[in-house]
Amino acid sequence: MRTGAVRTLVLAGLACFAVRTFAADLLEVYRQALSHDAQYAAARATAQAGREKLPQGLAGLLPSIGATAGSAWNENRYHGSGQPSWGKDYNTHSWSVSLTQPLFRWQNVIQHDQAQWQVAQAEAVFAQARQDLILRVARAYFDVLYARENLAAVRASKEAIALQLAQAKKNFEVGTATITDTHEAQSRFDLVSAQELAGESELEVSRYALFVIVGGEIGELARLRADARLPSPQPAAMEPWARAAEHDAYEVQARLAALEVAQREVERMRAGHYPTLDLVASYGKSDGAQSASASGSLVTDARNVGVQLSIPIYEGGVVGSRIREAIAHRGAAQSLLENARRAAMLGARQAFLGVVNGLAQIRALDAALVSSVSALESNRLGYDVGVRINIDVLNAEQQVYLTRRDLAKARFDTLLAQLQLKAAVGTLGEADLERINPLFEGGH
Repeated sequence: MRTGAVRTLVLAGLACFAVRTFAADLLEVYRQALSHDAQYAAARATAQAGREKLPQGLAGLLPSIGATAGSAWNENRYHGSGQPSWGKDYNTHSWSVSLTQPLFRWQNVIQHDQAQWQVAQAEAVFAQARQDLILRVARAYFDVLYARENLAAVRASKEAIALQLAQAKKNFEVGTATITDTHEAQSRFDLVSAQELAGESELEVSRYALFVIVGGEIGELARLRADARLPSPQPAAMEPWARAAEHDAYEVQARLAALEVAQREVERMRAGHYPTLDLVASYGKSDGAQSASASGSLVTDARNVGVQLSIPIYEGGVVGSRIREAIAHRGAAQSLLENARRAAMLGARQAFLGVVNGLAQIRALDAALVSSVSALESNRLGYDVGVRINIDVLNAEQQVYLTRRDLAKARFDTLLAQLQLKAAVGTLGEADLERINPLFEGGH
């Protein structure tokens, strides 16, 4: 009894380990992708680079300090009229420290403001990359599950057709069926064998696509529960989603920040016509020969404090050209923002319709599956009593497998459309995966 209990516990532990190791759910796969997806890693590094725009913009408002030092060996020779040449050799050492504090540099003020919008743009792009990662993981995950469902349906169909083929051959041998039934069953068997090869290839490709995202093999994936019920979108109307997407989509936010950057670039270029005023301070020391005839050295301490005004007058027309260039870029940014708003509204409407139509399709396919199973049972019974022929049973079986496959695809497409709808309004996050994860076997 004790040995049996231990064996039971061991087997249960191994089963739990197998589920944990090989049946990864959607949330686990996403968290693995966060650390291993190369595309997301590039987006994270790009965002970090974008955040550096802020300290760079602030630097233009802060003082700059510099230091210089030098040492030189001097050999001087002098020649006088009617006098022999003579000279003096000496070292010269010098060093200085200077400080420059901008008092009025309007382009630097604008650049600091511009940097804040550049950071906002980088953050919006990075947030979009996080959403894209969720969608890519979900799409790849669902593609693997669908490929498995499709392959399972094809193999089940192949098994049923093989049985029908064997039965048709047997009936032909005993004279209760024609050779036509055998040929039809053989034709179906050859066709489904080709479909099985295609299904295996599709599964392999889809698994590799997921491998690219997560950076390694993840074993088996948790299946969607047969009793999973997908929620309806809230709000249940299309236009609130479209209006939210017009303002809140991350692509729109990034384009809006880009427009603000372009607007400030125009102002920054116009500041090229403005004067600049700086506070300048320096301190330095040098020592060397006092004069050609002196034997000692001269040490000089220099302290300078003042203001420096610079007034641009003419630079060959380059400032005006840069202003026109910046205005053109601003116009392009305005058009791209409008296009992003329209695309966001379109994407929200498409995703909303995908969810609504997907839910309706799931209900229809659920009913169709029940009807297909009933039709299959009736055809089998009819075949047994002689009122149905072999081809009727084959068609009914094929319809059941196709309906199951289509139902699985409708569920996956609808789940993906739900995520796309949240992404369209800029609210898609890990919490959304946590909400749908219980729909999968072993999900929590």
